[in-house]
Parts: sequence; structure tokens; C-alpha cells
Amino acid sequence: MASKKLTLKSSDGDEFEIEESIAVQSGTIKYIIEDGYTLVPLPNVNTQNLILIIEYMKKHGEKTDSNEEEIKEFDKQLLKGKSYQNMFELVTAVKYLDISDLNDLLCQTIADRIKNKSLNAMRQILGVVSDYTPEEEKMHRQEYNWAYEGEDIDESLD
Repeated sequence: MASKKLTLKSSDGDEFEIEESIAVQSGTIKYIIEDGYTLVPLPNVNTQNLILIIEYMKKHGEKTDSNEEEIKEFDKQLLKGKSYQNMFELVTAVKYLDISDLNDLLCQTIADRIKNKSLNAMRQILGVVSDYTPEEEKMHRQEYNWAYEGEDIDESLD
């Protein structure tokens, strides 16, 4: 018996055919197809991110107890070399699509990458602008110096 196919349409207008059994990993898509739709517009997901998300869903759709290590390695390689900006965009798309396992993977990958970064590096990565004046920040650093230990840790923004 042939499996039912869906068409996912990115915000860029590109269409991708995917098996329904794979696509239902997304809570959002699952609810849309329950209403009988076979063309699923995804206005909050661009083509680049949709390709990666489909790749993830296909691989995880094959998940069994015997290939668990293979899936873990796939997950590790999937996000390797992705910029922070790209991962933040992916988090937004994945939250919209309601794919909790991929969201967890993305958030853990981001957390692992920012671990041990300095305050200034974290601000730059996360786009946080300090609202302290230089004097207030100096006073804060003196009062809570324990929080600034290790400031000389690697500042690179990989």
C-alpha cells in the first residue's frame, strides 16, 4: 500500500513532497492535515530551514532501537558548522512547527556552544545590549565579582 504524500510549501514558495507518516512529527502539520489538507503552507519556515527540518524528520522517522547511535551521530552532524544566527532561525521555525525533539536538540547545541563564554561574548552572540552605564557595570562587577570569574575564557564566537 502506498503511503499518503503531502506537499510542504516554504515561505519562499518552494514545495517539497514528503510522506505523511514522516511529516506528522510536527504537531503543526499534524493538525493541518487532520482537516484534510495535502498542501501545507508554512509561512514561518524558509526553504533552507525546511530542507534541514525535512532531513531531520526523515532520519528520525527511521529511528529504531538498533540504530540509536547512528541517529545520535546524525543529530551531531546535522548542526555542525551552523552559525548562531542560523540556529536561532531554526529554533523559531521548529517552535512554529512544534517538533519538540528537534527543538531540544537545537537548544542543547546552542547551550553547549555558549558554555564558558564571557559575558561580552554572550551579549554579542545573543544580541543583548547592556543597559548599564560604564559606572554601573563597574560597580556591579565589584559587588558581584564571583559572577565575572573566568572572563578571560575563550571569547571566540564559533
